Amino acid sequence: MSSKTIAKFSLFVIWLLVSAAAFSGCGIHSQTQIRKNASDLFQPPKVIGRIASPDVTEASGIAVSKCQSDVFWTLNDSGDDAFIYAFNSAGANLGTWRVTNAKNYDWEDIAEYKDAKGQCFVYIGDIGDNGGKRDFRTIYRVAEPPVSAESNNKTRTNALVTAPAESINYSTDAMKLDSETLLVHPTTGDIYVLTKSRKDPSSVFKIAPAFGANDVQKAVRVAEIKVPSVPFGLVTGGDISPDGRRVVLCDYLDGYELSLPAGANSFDDIWKQQPVEIDLGDRDTGEAVGYGTDGNTVFATTEGKNAPIIELIRK
Repeated sequence: MSSKTIAKFSLFVIWLLVSAAAFSGCGIHSQTQIRKNASDLFQPPKVIGRIASPDVTEASGIAVSKCQSDVFWTLNDSGDDAFIYAFNSAGANLGTWRVTNAKNYDWEDIAEYKDAKGQCFVYIGDIGDNGGKRDFRTIYRVAEPPVSAESNNKTRTNALVTAPAESINYSTDAMKLDSETLLVHPTTGDIYVLTKSRKDPSSVFKIAPAFGANDVQKAVRVAEIKVPSVPFGLVTGGDISPDGRRVVLCDYLDGYELSLPAGANSFDDIWKQQPVEIDLGDRDTGEAVGYGTDGNTVFATTEGKNAPIIELIRK
C-alpha cells in the first residue's frame, strides 16, 4: 500500500470518527456527488523543481505572477511573521519581502490579481481560525514587488519591504469557520473564501473588493460544495483560471477542477458543478495549488523544506 493510499485511509478514519452521520446535501447550490477516478484532463504530474529558500517550510498557497515571467509567490502556514517569498519554476530563491502594514495571525493562502491598468497585486488570506475564536478575518492586498538581482536570495534576516498593504476585514454568518482557500476572480476582482471542514461541506463566501473600508464587511455565502473525497469539505487551497472559466481546488492529498458550463449567466454557477478529481502527485500535506498564466498548466506544492514544485499540463 502506497504512502498516499495510507494517508487517504487515515483521513477517512478521522472523518468517520468525527462524523455522526453522512451529510445529506442541502442549502445554497448544494450538491450530491459521486466519487470519480482521476480524470484524463491533464498529463501525469511532474516535479520540475524544489523550493530552495531555507525560510519556506510550510508553503500554504502558490500564486503565479501575471506581470513577471517565471515568478511564483508563497507564504508559510504557521509560526511566521508577515513575509512573502518569491521563487521560479526551478525553485530558486528570488527574494523575501516583509509586508508593510500587515500582521500574520494565521495566513493560509495567497493569490494574484492583475487590474485593468495592468498593475499586479499579491493577495494574502489571513483567514485561518482553527479554534473558532476570531470575530473577523483579514485579506491583504499589496502591489507585487519587482524581482531583481537585488532581491535574489534574500531571506528573513535581510528581507526587503513591500509597499503598504491595503486590507479588508470580513465576518461570516452564524459560525466562526476555519478557512484555508482564497480565490480572486480575474476580471471582477471579487474575492472568494472557502471553508475547511472535516465533517461538513465547504461553504463558499463571496467578498466585495472594498479595500480600505473601515467597517467589517459581511461575507455572503453563495454555495456549498463537496469534493469527491472524504472528508468531503477538507478544502485547503485553490485558484481561478485566468479566463474565469475554471476553478482548481485541493485537499491534503488530491486536486479537483470545476468548469463553468457554456451559456452560464454568472460565475457563481460554477459552484453547482461537480468537481472532477485530478492527480497532483505526491504531496505530504498539500495546501497549495494554482493555475499558470496560460490557464492550461496547474502548479502545486506541499509543506516541508525544499518542497517539490509539481506541474500538470492539460492534454
